[in-house]
Amino acid sequence: MKNEINAVLENMTATTPEQEDYTGEDGLLYCGKCRKPKEAYFPEGKALFGLDRHPTECDCQRAQRIEREAAEEQRRHLDTVDELKRRGFTDPTMRDWTFENDNGRNPQTELARRYVEHWEDMRADNIGCLFWGGVGIGKSYLAGCIANALMEKEIPVHMTNFALILNDLAASFEGRNEYISRLCRYPLLILDDFGMERGTEYGLEQVFNVIDSRYRSGKPLIVTTNLTLDGLRNPEDTAHSRIYDRLLSMCVPVRFTGDNFRQEAAQRKMESMKKLIVG
Repeated sequence: MKNEINAVLENMTATTPEQEDYTGEDGLLYCGKCRKPKEAYFPEGKALFGLDRHPTECDCQRAQRIEREAAEEQRRHLDTVDELKRRGFTDPTMRDWTFENDNGRNPQTELARRYVEHWEDMRADNIGCLFWGGVGIGKSYLAGCIANALMEKEIPVHMTNFALILNDLAASFEGRNEYISRLCRYPLLILDDFGMERGTEYGLEQVFNVIDSRYRSGKPLIVTTNLTLDGLRNPEDTAHSRIYDRLLSMCVPVRFTGDNFRQEAAQRKMESMKKLIVG
């Protein structure tokens, strides 16, 4: 066993020459390409297994190592981002909701970009956003852009809606607290289409539990809604009031204006169908 260990250690201190390598005037092995040494002497009087030198990187080897490590890091990064997006989105199509794919027509795009750029400040100060406005004008899309951009930075984000949350809670009553705690562990939680869920007494209670738990977690929340800001500030009853009060204390209202992109898409499809039929 001792001989085997010695053999391994000797291999670690040995340098394998390439065909073009050469021995310099100092007795060290040099790279035939970059002309830099592949060996270095131990400090004077030092030796290991009878050897007075040890391997060192020439410029070629260093460049190869850096390239190899960069490729390994890129593979690790891509795997990490893929896993974050698999867990973070409830709909795989949301992966395509990126700033790169944006049509550039939404007036609030720059605000969404800056939210990502200043994420550390947003996180530290617990600043969220309430994207409100009419239907089909890009609120959900830009929220998805923020989610994708942060996950590309390896920051976990979860984007869901209360219709899915309420279904999950109803299916597992015993695990309700853990489910809500899991939502609150994400550095950023995005609740899409807020206000579209059923307004039953049970539903409102669960909506409050999620919003209140997120509020107590001290972490940012982004919400998209078709509700008006006036409606949020003047709720119809106490049940809605305590939900909206928490929401407005966590999220800065951002009004979305612009064209209805879904209507435009529907119109284009209609025109294409007409041309095909007439043609």
